[in-house]
Amino acid sequence: MCGITGFVCAKHELEEAKKTLKAMADLIAHRGPDGEGFYVDEQAALGHRRLSIIDLEGGSQPMFNEDKNLVTVFNGEIYNFMELREQLTAAGHVFATHSDTEVLLHGYEEWGEALPEKLRGMFAFVIWDKANRTLFGARDIFGIKPFYYYQNEDLLLFGSEIKTFLPHPSFVKELNEERLPEYLSIEYIPNAETMFKNVYKLPGAHRFTFKDGKLTVSRYYDIAYHVDHGKTLEDWKKAIADTFAESVRVHQIADVEVGCFLSSGVDSSFVVNEVAKGTPHVKSFSVGYEEEKYSELPYAQAFSKEIGVPSIANKVNADEFFEANQTIQWYLDEPMPNPSEVPLYFLTKNAARYVKVVLSGEGADELFGGYPLYCAAHHFEEYGKIPRPLRKGAGAVAMALPEFKGRHFLMRGAQEPWQRCMRANYVFASPAERDKYLKKDYRAKAPEEYFKPYFDHVKDLDEPTQLQWVDIHTWMLYDILLKADRMSMANSLELRVPFLDREMLELALSIPVEYRSSKSETKIALRAAALEQLPESVAKRRKLGFPVPLNDWLRQDKYYNMVREKFEGPVAEKFFNVPELLKLLDAHKAGKNGGMTQIWSFYSFILWYELFFVQR
Repeated sequence: MCGITGFVCAKHELEEAKKTLKAMADLIAHRGPDGEGFYVDEQAALGHRRLSIIDLEGGSQPMFNEDKNLVTVFNGEIYNFMELREQLTAAGHVFATHSDTEVLLHGYEEWGEALPEKLRGMFAFVIWDKANRTLFGARDIFGIKPFYYYQNEDLLLFGSEIKTFLPHPSFVKELNEERLPEYLSIEYIPNAETMFKNVYKLPGAHRFTFKDGKLTVSRYYDIAYHVDHGKTLEDWKKAIADTFAESVRVHQIADVEVGCFLSSGVDSSFVVNEVAKGTPHVKSFSVGYEEEKYSELPYAQAFSKEIGVPSIANKVNADEFFEANQTIQWYLDEPMPNPSEVPLYFLTKNAARYVKVVLSGEGADELFGGYPLYCAAHHFEEYGKIPRPLRKGAGAVAMALPEFKGRHFLMRGAQEPWQRCMRANYVFASPAERDKYLKKDYRAKAPEEYFKPYFDHVKDLDEPTQLQWVDIHTWMLYDILLKADRMSMANSLELRVPFLDREMLELALSIPVEYRSSKSETKIALRAAALEQLPESVAKRRKLGFPVPLNDWLRQDKYYNMVREKFEGPVAEKFFNVPELLKLLDAHKAGKNGGMTQIWSFYSFILWYELFFVQR
């Protein structure tokens, strides 16, 4: 596990390129404190920061093939590298190390651009082909490991984090201000753009080539449902248990100790229980708050005690929470107002004192149907059987009846699935509510328009399945996995996600919707499989997420004043309607609204902008 960075251009001066590359790598030293490595020739510069996990002595990067014509830097883990190594050895390739990195070099020699299709793991890598002056790279099918790029004519910058571009003299740092409305509504930009102009994310399941100034990006794997209606719930329970056990086994491959994160939910409990079968004294890590009503610690600690797993917990107080925010926005690269990133930061910080690798439960909700919004989709799908003209009429009537209890359902029921996607207006109820806080008219399209292409791709599927597919390609990729990577790597901790495994994915894509979610139940088959091994109270516990006492803290004078100071500052004045911001904050303090999410979105953006555009 590590961080990668570098650039390719028509020609550069070697000594200057070396200095620039070193400065770029230094900015992501937290991703790899165990070592650094560099390769520079007249066109390419590849840098690496290493967190040693596999082949501690022989896995240093950049790594070369036998004739030194290919060189790679790689972030991640290839879980089937031993299997691929056997295939490549049988084909005549000779290995010099025991690391998974070397499989990339010989795999590229053998399979060329088809290499990513062979890989099972989490990864982002580049391979520089010196003879052909070609840079090739790819990102894993889920997008677990990050990859950013920036092109300026014949120059391509790449890296694990955007901040690594800052020292390059040709990088033009500019706010992608036109996307500010989308950020405020959604919490992220749900496509390849970022909040830095001309900086892009390589999407999950994509590869690229860069040659003679031309960048070509293509998809190498398509996440497509292939439902099998011939199995019973008993069959799916066994398939999930068996496939998950194998996934956890390969995710434990390491030459260092592996621990686990443990919350109160079924996903992380399932992970810990599976690991504990082969590693009885595996360490589990949990986080909570002094405020008991928001803390998941009692549940997590009771479960760890029941299965005999050591529990290591830490608590976050309000002062720590607020003090950490600027640091957290720095590590995130882009403004992210999801409060759960803060306890996650402290959880990873504590775990890193004991282990170098942890397993976590991310991805189970998206793959197996774990969010309440999927239950709502079942209701909308049934309502959708009523002719649309009647639904539109009912929606119009409901709009005129603000006190009517079913008003919201009838209004949304008259819309298409992409129009009622709750992820689009996640922070504000509507663009109109958002825009009163903006100083400029950005003439932004409705946030749901960004989700329409995703829904169009799976328009023939049932609505709950559409939502799962869209979540896998947006919410999970740009929120869940981003904060998991950044908060763990901020503390030099490798986080592995055994639910997000290629074999687990193929299984999940074959499960019928009735075994994923219903009008009232989530993760039906997964919970049934867990129930065979976990206490009923754990297997059936409703989803809590990462509950945060922020709502209450923002009403306390100390933290209210901290936020107010930023709302009255120059950054807020530059972008926002300050009187409206203060009105929002004061109404929340007085208990007149539930404005925490909106307040935190503005506050996070201001902290982030100060870091990247004022202080630097």
